[in-house]
Amino acid sequence: MKNKYIILFLLLLSFQFASAQFVLDGEFKPRTEFRSGFGSIIPDAADSGFGIATRLRLNASYQFESFKFYMSLQDVMVWGENRQLKPEDSNNSFGIFQAWADIKLGEGFSTKIGRQMLVYDDQRILGGVDWAMQARNHDAALLKYKKGKFMMDIALAFNQDFSSTTANPGGFQSVSTAYNTTGFFSYKTMQFLYLKQNWDTFSASALLMNNGFQNFTGDPAVADGVSNLLTLGTHLNYKKGAFGAAFNGYLQSGERQNSVDVGGAYLLGLDLSYKVSKGVSLGLGAEIISGNDTATTDKTEAFFPLYGTNHKFNGFMDYFYVGNHANSIGLTDIHASAKFALGKTSSLLVKVLNFSGEQELASGEKSLGTELDIVFAKKFKGYGLAIGYSQMFASDGMYELKGVTEAAAASSQNWAFVQLTMKPKFLNTAAKN
Repeated sequence: MKNKYIILFLLLLSFQFASAQFVLDGEFKPRTEFRSGFGSIIPDAADSGFGIATRLRLNASYQFESFKFYMSLQDVMVWGENRQLKPEDSNNSFGIFQAWADIKLGEGFSTKIGRQMLVYDDQRILGGVDWAMQARNHDAALLKYKKGKFMMDIALAFNQDFSSTTANPGGFQSVSTAYNTTGFFSYKTMQFLYLKQNWDTFSASALLMNNGFQNFTGDPAVADGVSNLLTLGTHLNYKKGAFGAAFNGYLQSGERQNSVDVGGAYLLGLDLSYKVSKGVSLGLGAEIISGNDTATTDKTEAFFPLYGTNHKFNGFMDYFYVGNHANSIGLTDIHASAKFALGKTSSLLVKVLNFSGEQELASGEKSLGTELDIVFAKKFKGYGLAIGYSQMFASDGMYELKGVTEAAAASSQNWAFVQLTMKPKFLNTAAKN
């Protein structure tokens, strides 16, 4: 019932601001997937997965002279997850994906406060993870400055949950600020400074980010301080004519959750692109992500790309750094791609990636395998269609890494998807003014 009231409220707003800069739009994105080796080696004895999920969004924005307000409601529905006549959503996925206000402060300054996506550069460290149906958001406050081709963002975040039975009527814990949410590098605190300068054919950015993770040692109900992980790096981008080059360089130090020392962790990546003709673009690149070669459990040299859109990197089958491969042997990824324009509205992407560990496995093996990704995309009037197929040609090291012997593995490791994306515009009064 609460969800219906929220939607009704948005509809009423659309009438109230019919003569102002009010935009009401949405998104409908169903995706069908066949998984027979997605994310990890599938054993021959296991059945392949097949299913359909849909992301639904309703977005409202209001632009005023001194501020902008934005809200995005989201639900992720797996087909068949609700039994017939069930009154509530089984996975409780409906919620507010974004809710923020961007307030102008004058002289190029503004502040953006609330639940929001943090997307920078090529999304290697901070990204929206739009491929995942739930996507990624942050509860944060940003101080922003922009003048000409220079920009600066300063972000602050302090996360809290309400698991304490001593919470007061306002919802906050009255005993401590222990943050009990863990997993997937969920942080208690975050601060970062982001700087970027654009020139005619070149841009450079720098990121300095600290994430504080709540420690729980011994009794999981007792908090024991905060571990701080520092990530520092740069993204460089060059584009002139048909040639392009992009470089990533990042370092990590400090501590992961529960005081695991991090030292010497790094990520280096270089991607080159060349547009051969109007309809053909080629790409060539490499990325090295440091792994862990220490024998102790309280120290690591492994880098993790934290809150980036990792599905975009290291293969679409998500074998690395998508909820996996943390504190492991690292990765060396050498890849080549070709994208073909098939008319004005269609394209075909073919990409080949060769993987090996940055560190050796216990057997001394480093080679992990080769992945082939193929994606066909077509735009229609008002919607888009994408069809993809990926195949993993695993090496001995991949079977060892994923804990499935070659004899027990299925003879073919592959994944396919079909995705439809619609983004209807229900109301746009800004276009009328």
